[in-house]
Amino acid sequence: MSSQSARAVNEPGAARGARPGGPEPGPARARPGGLLLLGISLGYFMVLLDTTVVTVALPAIGDDLSGSLSGLQWVSNGYTLTFAALLLTAGALSDRYGGRKVFVAGLWLFAAFSGASAAVGSLGALIALRALLGVAGALLLPTSLAIIAHAFTEPAARARAMGAWAAISGSALAAGPLVGGVLSDTLGWRAIFLINVPVALLSLALVVRHAPANVPGAARGLDLPGQTTAVLALTALTYGLIESGAEGWGSWQVLGSFALFLVSALLFVAAERRTPTPRRAPMLPLGMFRERTLSSGLFAGLLVNFGLSGVLFVLSLSFQEAHGHSAFTTGLLFLPLTLPTAFNPVLTGRLVARIGARRPAVAGFLLMGTGALVQSAATSDGDSTAALVTTCAGLLVMGFGVSFAIPPLMTAIVGSVPREQSGIASGALNSARQTGAVLGVSVLGAVIGSGTPDGTGTRYALLTAALALLAGAGVVAAWLGRPGAGK
Repeated sequence: MSSQSARAVNEPGAARGARPGGPEPGPARARPGGLLLLGISLGYFMVLLDTTVVTVALPAIGDDLSGSLSGLQWVSNGYTLTFAALLLTAGALSDRYGGRKVFVAGLWLFAAFSGASAAVGSLGALIALRALLGVAGALLLPTSLAIIAHAFTEPAARARAMGAWAAISGSALAAGPLVGGVLSDTLGWRAIFLINVPVALLSLALVVRHAPANVPGAARGLDLPGQTTAVLALTALTYGLIESGAEGWGSWQVLGSFALFLVSALLFVAAERRTPTPRRAPMLPLGMFRERTLSSGLFAGLLVNFGLSGVLFVLSLSFQEAHGHSAFTTGLLFLPLTLPTAFNPVLTGRLVARIGARRPAVAGFLLMGTGALVQSAATSDGDSTAALVTTCAGLLVMGFGVSFAIPPLMTAIVGSVPREQSGIASGALNSARQTGAVLGVSVLGAVIGSGTPDGTGTRYALLTAALALLAGAGVVAAWLGRPGAGK
């Protein structure tokens, strides 16, 4: 979420797109209807769906394109890596060129890359296209908020629109594994990409017809040194973790990638510490991290997606390759995990408003960690009925944990910084969560190793996820919203 769009949510004048010397939007655009909100939400739904829909199709992709475990990790991570790395820059582009124009460009790119992904003949081409899809997805997330802020000028209407937009997150997460399973079993894995094309075109038609005229804000310089070093650091770390399973931790490829990660990370810190200028502002001002609520919240956000995406990856392979379930059955097995995210965040929001963010977030991490522990114990029971019941129970507990953990983190982080930095803080949280997803698939995939994803490999991977999530509970309890550490 860009700084401009965040300000627009809170400032009526900004929401109307008013600029010194600039025209007010015409009356035809003053009262946007449900069709515009539908178009924006379809684009956002598609972006979030693509983070999970591929998960249950990975075994079929591997069989068809002769993919190894590391190759399948890259199919999953290719999307989330570029998505995570480019979110903050996408916010700056929205500020510079206007949310409507950037959103439309993102939709065209998403449709084109999705269609190309359905036609690939090699795993390498699919990985490259997944990375390009992540670029398109990054363009859509912050700009969707900017369009809502400029289109819905009345506070009550804007609040309803933001609520509907936020609800899409839970429904996309819930639908992803099931939609992926149904499409993979009936039409083949390529259908999971083809389905994006008509959705993107429908979203495009609605947004072009109903969105307010493009109103660029004050240009914010792009932080090219920071962006380049951030991409290099995240890519090098991901490569080292994924390839460690096949090449070994002491191989020159793995050690070299970790060295590149360290150098890139240091260069990123140096780039972000430079004094801002009118032509270049840091995409992530390091001074913000003096606020302990922000720092701990971002780390906790990383751990949430580390556990969630890592467990989805591990269990998808285990359900299908070790236990012989179909993709459709695998999608059904994931419903206890994903369904609570479609309705429980509303209740969590009310709870946060009543008692604050820290206790619900701690409860969420404890539930997620407990669910992962239950899953690790269930892997030793084989295919018995007891194991199936234990699996569903563990996933249900974890699903409620996700829906208790994420809303409080969003509230605490945005509330811990000045209003003019709320857009950067929101973008940083989204980036941290997607980075956690990349690391979860990479690390837990490395724990599984190059063998089949059953037995000790799967059990240790789930145990690793559980420990990371329980550590997140400690981080949140110690620092999030404590006196002297922000709001």
